[in-house]
Amino acid sequence: MATNAMHLSVINLPLLANPNSLRVRSFTVRCSTGSVSTGASLAAPWKLADARLVLEDGSVWKAKSFGASGTQVGEVVFNTSLTGYQEILTDPSYAGQFVLMTNPHIGNTGVNIDDEESIKCFLAGLIIRSLSISTSNYRCTESLSDYLLKRNIMGIYDVDTRAITRRLREDGSLIGVLSTEESKTDEELLEMSRTWDIVGVDLISNVSCKQPYEWVEKTGSEWDFNSNRRHEETFHVVAYDFGIKHNILRRLASYGCKITVVPSTWPAAETLKMKPDGVLFSNGPGDPSAVPYAVETVKEIIGKVPIFGICMGHQLLGQALGGKTYKMKFGHHGGNHPVRNLRNGSVEISAQNHNYAVDPESLPSGVEVTHVNLNDGSCAGLAFPQRKLMSLQYHPEASPGPHDSDLVFDHFVELMRKEKQRS
Repeated sequence: MATNAMHLSVINLPLLANPNSLRVRSFTVRCSTGSVSTGASLAAPWKLADARLVLEDGSVWKAKSFGASGTQVGEVVFNTSLTGYQEILTDPSYAGQFVLMTNPHIGNTGVNIDDEESIKCFLAGLIIRSLSISTSNYRCTESLSDYLLKRNIMGIYDVDTRAITRRLREDGSLIGVLSTEESKTDEELLEMSRTWDIVGVDLISNVSCKQPYEWVEKTGSEWDFNSNRRHEETFHVVAYDFGIKHNILRRLASYGCKITVVPSTWPAAETLKMKPDGVLFSNGPGDPSAVPYAVETVKEIIGKVPIFGICMGHQLLGQALGGKTYKMKFGHHGGNHPVRNLRNGSVEISAQNHNYAVDPESLPSGVEVTHVNLNDGSCAGLAFPQRKLMSLQYHPEASPGPHDSDLVFDHFVELMRKEKQRS
């Protein structure tokens, strides 16, 4: 073992001492290291970059990995929510996508069983700037890293999320590949990103339930914020699961609905046999044009019972009415999107997650655009009173996000009540 010596001298100068009289103390410090004699390198006290994000535009972003290891391909989108990453992880609408969080600090509240929005994580991976090294929340049961590892979801951090977000805003959503495998070259990963596509793929089938089931759970009392607007009357709602979030079901149940959840392929005839008071077409991932069977189901139910569509359900209603949908440049993902209610002029701050939108110019007469996104003017809500339907392009249940739009559930209940009274 080699030893290096360093000679130090310290000069003591007391406050009231004679400036011409200095006292000097000297000593030797000896430092030892094994690397000089053995040639072994010391491990860095911090994690080194061990992962890459390769985008289809050819850019390569080095990062550090957490959660699962391996190689995964997906569409990269950015989410502007400040919190609620667990709800985002378990939102089925993110199937096939890498979610980049623009908020830099993620993981500080850990995860807990209560914030799950579905039975599993459906997204392809998580991209963040800074991974919290500790958790601090009274409901926390495990760290974000352990949570992703158990669910085989890849994550990366220590990457410039601001630069990637700017690129996505300028160029639009990009296909990317996450990899921790050193054996794969950048060129191989780039080729994977350029030969994979999310457009035209049926993503709903993989996230929908397989059998019908009843939902009874309401929003917990400590989280309920509109408990004064409850009705004694009960309404039976059949909810089509295109990737439905648990809190949509909880909010419906809290507003007095008895809910039967059915798979995405459930025949319209079977739904109508149940004689529901209303039908909900839920949120879900991907391209509405890739699921023509769902559009046909919607067509068969329109006009027969009151209908409420959310996100994917909104887009399917648009197509079923004869309208067209289109892929947005980078979509809407976050909990801070301003929406104007054109009926009363109010502005709601909303939670949104979608890459497709309905073209209002393609809709037939009689269909009313009720809400508009104030960021880009896109259609955010529809109504067709003659056909007893309403829809929103965003999430009224939030989770995560603001609760400005929660009363739309009450509007749906009122729609069912009027129809029940009429019949």
